[in-house]
Order: sequence, then C-alpha cells, then structure tokens
Amino acid sequence: MRRHPGTGMAGRRGFLTASAGVGAAALLPGGTAAAAPVAGRGTTAGALPREVVTPEDRRYGELVRGWNQRWVASPGAVHLVHTPRQALAAVRDALRSGRRLSVRSGGHCYEDFVFHPAAETVVDVSGMNRVYYDPGHRAFAVEAGARLLDVYETLYLNWGLTVPAGICFSVGAGGHVSGGGWGMLCRRDGLVVDHLYGVELVVVDAGGEARLVTATREADDPRRELWWAHTGGGGGNFGLVTRFLFRSPGAVGTGPDGLLPAPPRDVLLSSLSWPWEALDRDDFTALVGNYGRWHAEHRAPGGPYDGLCSYLVLGHRAGGSITLTTQADATPADAGARLEAFLAAVTRGVRARPAGAAGPAGKMVAPAGFAPARRIPWLRATRLLGTTNALVNDPTQCSDFKSAYLRKPFSTTQAEIMYHRLTQDARGNPAAGITLSSFGGQVNAVAPGATASVHRDSAFKALWGIFWSDPAREADSLAWIRESYRDVFAGTGGVPVPSAATDGCYVNYPDADLGDPRWNTSPVPWHQLYYGSNYPRLQRVKRDWDPGDVFRHRQSVRPEGR
Repeated sequence: MRRHPGTGMAGRRGFLTASAGVGAAALLPGGTAAAAPVAGRGTTAGALPREVVTPEDRRYGELVRGWNQRWVASPGAVHLVHTPRQALAAVRDALRSGRRLSVRSGGHCYEDFVFHPAAETVVDVSGMNRVYYDPGHRAFAVEAGARLLDVYETLYLNWGLTVPAGICFSVGAGGHVSGGGWGMLCRRDGLVVDHLYGVELVVVDAGGEARLVTATREADDPRRELWWAHTGGGGGNFGLVTRFLFRSPGAVGTGPDGLLPAPPRDVLLSSLSWPWEALDRDDFTALVGNYGRWHAEHRAPGGPYDGLCSYLVLGHRAGGSITLTTQADATPADAGARLEAFLAAVTRGVRARPAGAAGPAGKMVAPAGFAPARRIPWLRATRLLGTTNALVNDPTQCSDFKSAYLRKPFSTTQAEIMYHRLTQDARGNPAAGITLSSFGGQVNAVAPGATASVHRDSAFKALWGIFWSDPAREADSLAWIRESYRDVFAGTGGVPVPSAATDGCYVNYPDADLGDPRWNTSPVPWHQLYYGSNYPRLQRVKRDWDPGDVFRHRQSVRPEGR
C-alpha cells in the first residue's frame, strides 16, 4: 500500500495468518486500449469529471484517511480524478494556490506519508483504475489507482498473463509498483518492476509548471532515469503517477501475447500450523533457524525451487499459533516431492506436530484445511490468499510495521529474543507478530543498480507488525514492536544495517523510526537502509525532475545537495 505516497506495498498485505499483525480514462498519451478489460474489473465508468470534495461534503471523512486509522488528515480539498488530464489539472490548481500536495492511490501506506498534518490538497487517483493493452507502447497499461486483484483478474482472464506483484487484493498499483513490489511469484518471475517498461506521471519543473510526461526503459529515452527511479525509488518522490506500462525485457511480437509472464496453471497450496501450547523454545528456534538456512541455501536464481514461495508467521502466543503457508508451482512433475522436501527441511528437529490451520490473528491469514497440500488453479489461490484477511478489511484498525532483508539465518540468540518477545511480553496482543517470507530466486538475477530496488542478494524478508483498535492500546503496542525489533538487531544499532547477515529495509514497509536516533543508533541513515548505493542516483533524479521538492513527505528522497 504503499508507495504513491500512500499505497502500497507491496507485498504488502498478507495472506497467512497465525499471527501476526504482519506478517498494497479518456485518451491517454501514447495509445488507447485495443482490448476492453473484463466488464466490471478495473474499469472506470465513462469519462467522469474531476470532482473537488471539501470538508462540508458528507464523503470528506472517508477520503482523508487510508487503511491505517492512525493517520487522518484535514486538507482543504480532495480532488477525485479519473484521467491523466484531470490529475494534471488538480496538480496545477494546487500549485497556483500554493497548497501542499499529497497523493493517494490505494491508501495502504503504513506511515503518514499521504495523510499528514501538512497535507492541504489531496489528489485521489483511485478512480484511475483501468487495466488494458496499449498498442502504441506495445505494453499493458495499469493505471495508478488499479487494485492488485483487479490487475490479476484482468490480465489473466483476458490474456492468460500476470505481473509478479503483491498479495493483498486492495493495494493500489501507484505506491506498490513505485516501491519495487514483490509477491508470491517473486522467486519465479522477480519483482513487479523487473517487468516495468514505462511510467506516465505529472511532474513539476523548476519554474513551477506541471506537465504530463512518459518515461521508458529504452536506452535512448532522455527520460530513462525517471523510469529507473520508479523501479523501487518509492512513491511520493518524483511526481504523481497516472499509469504504468508493463512489458517484460526481451518480449517479442507485435501483439499482447507473451509480453508478460504466464502464471502457473495450478499451484500446490500448503498450510501447517503449530499451537503455541505444543511449542517450546527449542522447537521455535529450530523452526526459525531452518527457515532461514533453507532460504540462504536457495537464494541464487535458476534452482529447482524458484517456483516456491512461503510465509512463516510467528504470531504472538496470545494469538494461539505459528503458521507456515507455502505456494508451489504445480507444473513440474515432481512439484509435490519438491514441496515435501521443503517442508521437511523447515520442520526438521521440531518435535511439536502441526495441527489444522489457525484462524485469523493478524495481517496474514492461513487458508484452512491445506494440510496436506491441495492443488488449485492459480487465480483461485491468488484470490484466496489476497482476501482471506479480516484485519485488512477492518475499518477501525491502527497498525505499525518494521522490516528487514536477511542474507543469512537469524542467529540462535536473535531467535531466542523473538521467542521471549512473542511469549513473555504481556504487552503483546493477538494481532502482533513477526512474519518471515521468501525472497531470492529470480529477484537475485537482477543487478542492484539495474533498477532502483537495490536488495538483490537477500534470502528472505522479515516483517514485524502489530494491530490495535482501542486507542488506549497504542502506547503499549508501539512499545512492543519498537523494543522487539531493536533487541533483535541490538548488535547493529537497533536496525538491520547492510552486512554479511542483513541488508536494510523494504521501502514499501516504511518505518519513520528508522530516522529517529532513539531507535536507530547506528551510523547508517534511513535512506541507506531503503536504497543503499542507489540513493545518490535517486537524488539526482529528484534534482532533475522535482527541483522544487513539490512531492515530498517525511522520508521522501531529498534533492541532491540537501
């Protein structure tokens, strides 16, 4: 949900549960739709006019908050736009009036990067949600407000294709893609930005003039650096994205066939759950250690397990259980044997026997009755994993998150710290936990500088998360997640600094504490944790394309020299 200042992440919402609060038009420049989307999926009804919603409008309260109810703004106006030209007009209006701009896509931003006190005008692009084939660019167009499940259904039901994006159905493309989104096909097909051909957006020049431009990955495109910045440079940094253009590198042909990956026809879906009363510290540390070791051993691309992706949701004891959910491409003849070998490796030495799948208890949700694994069509599995999540759809929830990329398994000491925090800390709640998730494979086939997504040598990711609805629980909830995270990375200043073992943080899981010296006592700044060696290049793009720093939030890319 995160990345057009405020959307998603991707991957960013979850699917399994056991835990854990953790673990989102009229004519368009460059071409129009040659094939209509499936009726009712990712379509905008006609050319609706731009509408400006003010505080007197009954809809205002719905439009000044996103998915995380911690963040509610009070802008003077919310512009509802449905076409790139309307988005351009909204930006121009804000510039003429001198009002601070903010942009909302899917609304899944974890931090206050969209709905913050300084936001005076919000441009809501959620009405720009079409998904179609653009023959002018020989690419698939996905407008910034399109939600991920609509993207999957439209691409697959019309053309049998997909993009390897995130899990949660309601994450908007605007932020998710800009932050380098990943999902359940990442080990097989890489990150969603590995298939990004171009981006269309509203930019503002040094004279304060707004215009609509398109940047592509073509080597001779003078705007290529602007395209590059949107392959993981985060949302809310360079302009207002109106649409993305997708075509896989090396794709040939004059029509839509074969321009993007075809997902597996079927997948094997497995869900194992261990009730906390059956687990002791040794079982827990074995499970955490095994998961990390397996992924460290299989992080290189081109192996037999590239088609496998999983989540290990380490829910708080108050939530009742720990769950391992795995999806595997069912195409190979030995797919079942590969899945069983993975499960055997991860559960080796764990004396507790897994029971049935757990109920919802956090950001991730585990499908019930998937032990042993079941073979189901890919799109049905995608719908199941993306929508079976009561917390994601809870309109009252508040939340906080932290992340880490891991190159090596957690140490025994770190695993024991997690165990203590998940079992002994009374401030935890049923919607608190830590989710470990698969990375590597084809993600690591791309060089760190080829896209702005610098993390191309990791084995798995970790996501700390906690949810609450009662405002009285906020202080304890924030204390739990901050201290749990800090203690695991105590040896490196409370954060996962780039090293042989860890490799920073995921920008689509933004964490304002990374810039707070009370919680980041390392010498490594927040921007290096997100962007590594790519940050100076992102600053140059910012200087060239947003010299007035119009598009900004408290962790936005700073122009070069600042």
